[in-house]
Amino acid sequence: MNTNFGFGKPVDGNFEDTIETVTEELKKEGFGVLSDIDVAATLKKKLDEDMPPYRILGACNPVLAHQAVSAVPEIGLLLPCNVLVREDETGQVHVSFMDPGAVLGLVDSPEVVPLADQVKDKLQRVLAAL
Repeated sequence: MNTNFGFGKPVDGNFEDTIETVTEELKKEGFGVLSDIDVAATLKKKLDEDMPPYRILGACNPVLAHQAVSAVPEIGLLLPCNVLVREDETGQVHVSFMDPGAVLGLVDSPEVVPLADQVKDKLQRVLAAL
């Protein structure tokens, strides 16, 4: 999966193990998971709709986030980096990452460009480790 706003791939393994693996690999690159949104559970609870597992992890690298917020205080509107772990109808698990270059490219600040590149490099290493 490569779009103008993200990149990812199908991975081997079950959904819950993939969540754990992604979280561990993010830690190796200095990211913590600040939020974990279980979209499937929310839609079941609020709309009584069933769907395959679908979770959005809000990943943040504190050092790089601090640099970004220091450069452009309103950049918090674009943080944290979303990581999507979902299972399709066939049971295949997919992991996708928000492209920080695409999102932070909305910010007109030369200080942000190298930060976006650093974040993207780190997220691509996480993806390669999966």
